[in-house]
Amino acid sequence: MLAYALLAGVIFGLYFSLVGMGLNLVFGVMRIVNLAHGDVLMLGAFAAFWLFNLLGLPPLAAAPIVFVVAVAIGWPLYFLFVPRLLRARDPEMLSIIFFFGLSQVVVALATIAFGTNERSIPGRVLGSGPVHILGQSYPAAWVVSGAVSAAAVVLVTLYLYRTRLGTTTRAVMVHREEALATGIDVHRVSAIAFGVGLGLAAVAGVFAPFMMGSVRPAMGADINITSFTVIVIGSLGNPLGTVLGGIVYGIALMVMQSYFSSWANLLPYLLLIGILLIRPTGLLGRTLRHA
Repeated sequence: MLAYALLAGVIFGLYFSLVGMGLNLVFGVMRIVNLAHGDVLMLGAFAAFWLFNLLGLPPLAAAPIVFVVAVAIGWPLYFLFVPRLLRARDPEMLSIIFFFGLSQVVVALATIAFGTNERSIPGRVLGSGPVHILGQSYPAAWVVSGAVSAAAVVLVTLYLYRTRLGTTTRAVMVHREEALATGIDVHRVSAIAFGVGLGLAAVAGVFAPFMMGSVRPAMGADINITSFTVIVIGSLGNPLGTVLGGIVYGIALMVMQSYFSSWANLLPYLLLIGILLIRPTGLLGRTLRHA
């Protein structure tokens, strides 16, 4: 049972890395807290549900469509709201208030549009039989979702460390004002990062029906707690630290569900409190610099 839980934890950890990656990227570049992150994931999940049921489009084909749409929405959304937040005396606090309000609007509209019933996509669309890994058997939907999440993390890594845009993005993450002084168009870089962050959340939503069982309009709050736990474990403001945080969280969750299932729902809160008390900068120990 322990071997099953550990391997399942790695699979789920890769998925949770994708869940938190967009939130940490946005915070790392702009130092704003997007409390509508979980609602973007929820919208991605419902987009995948309707694309499958209305057009017969499988999730693997829906994922790139959802990503492009989310990025296209994120670009103008950034220029409409974020620069005003960044000019405030306390952009972090103002962003919490603003995105909390935006989250409530999104949830209300989604409830009107989709109703309160939970929706799901049959796991067989990602594979009908179990997948055997190191003598353990796992649903194909889990393995495919984990593999897609790993691929997305690799693409984000290449974006940050192997492209010119990624270099300027990391420069803005280190110190926004210094990047501006060197001639970097920080608003263009930030708008792209904001759109990519929303896109990653939406793609995570495409596979949420398989990893979380079902989706509903009000799921965003729980996703936010999980996302914050993951990124705080790794290192707040360090997108690649999200991978470590996701795997630690995934393994802890699977072990808890295997041995202490009645306590599993408390895990995000326990981990979040524990990390903040023991190592506030996260396991990677990055100290944030403020512009």
